[in-house]
Amino acid sequence: MDAISLGIGVLIAVVLLIVIAVVFVITRLFRKVEQGKALIISKTKKVDVTFTGAVVLPVLHKAETMDISVKKIEIHRAGREGLICQDNIRADIQITFFVRVNKTVEDVIKVAQSIGTQRASDKVAIQEFFSAKFSEALKTVGKQLDFVDLYTKREEFRDRIIQVIGTDLNGYHLDDAAIDFLEQTPMSQLDGSNILDAQGIRKITELTAIEHVRTNEFQRTEQKEITRQDVDARETILELERSRPRRRSSSAARSRACAPARRRPPPGCRRRSGSARRPRSSGPRSSSASSARTRRGRSPSRRRTVSASSPSRASASRRTGCWRSSGASARPN
Repeated sequence: MDAISLGIGVLIAVVLLIVIAVVFVITRLFRKVEQGKALIISKTKKVDVTFTGAVVLPVLHKAETMDISVKKIEIHRAGREGLICQDNIRADIQITFFVRVNKTVEDVIKVAQSIGTQRASDKVAIQEFFSAKFSEALKTVGKQLDFVDLYTKREEFRDRIIQVIGTDLNGYHLDDAAIDFLEQTPMSQLDGSNILDAQGIRKITELTAIEHVRTNEFQRTEQKEITRQDVDARETILELERSRPRRRSSSAARSRACAPARRRPPPGCRRRSGSARRPRSSGPRSSSASSARTRRGRSPSRRRTVSASSPSRASASRRTGCWRSSGASARPN
């Protein structure tokens, strides 16, 4: 029994040692893969690709890591190398393309076999690899649009470029494109001896001349309208200033016409009032009363003399503007 139990203990210990050794070897030989990368394992008969991790045996396997994340490819054209549009106007443009290795086993193997895992992970190598293809697509689409349409319809321009390039690029995938800069090439950088640049210069001169004429027309119209409004305002102010004394004189005349006529009689003119009589005093008779009796006691000849002279006095009073009150109408004597 002791020999059997001893043998079983030895067997268990050996098994534990083997398991520990295997775990140690696996942990040492297992290679994990980071996000955005792929592990390519070249075996004796086939090539395996994993995006998570695998055991790589020394001597028997060869493992390589490829960067499959998104990379930027910038295309910049300016000056005499600028993009020629349909109307032969050059444009300075800078566009950025976003490419990545398609996350499939077949595409990863295709890229690894075509350019290698190291170059596939190098941005400069990818830039050199795709610059010619992207530049050609840019020229092709740019020649289909005028410069104004190229500037205003950027989204359509981008979609056409992506359509010409295509999304499948020998294992790579074109995700998107963005126009970072787009402006007209200055005329000082154009080549006048180039027939395309000469036509572009003529087109630019024609368009700018039309716009300059329109701008000058708008400016002159604005100046004329401002001047006309200023003249109208000054004429209105002068007219109001002229009419102000007239209004004052007319208002004064209306006030005099509406007020009661109060005029002082000229000197020597007497007013008679039949209704206004002085009350008799209770005391001794005044001199005016005695004079009145004296006038009443005059002889008829004297009265006739006064009556004869009354018309001349009336005419004289009319000439002098004398008014007589009409309280009691005078009767001729």
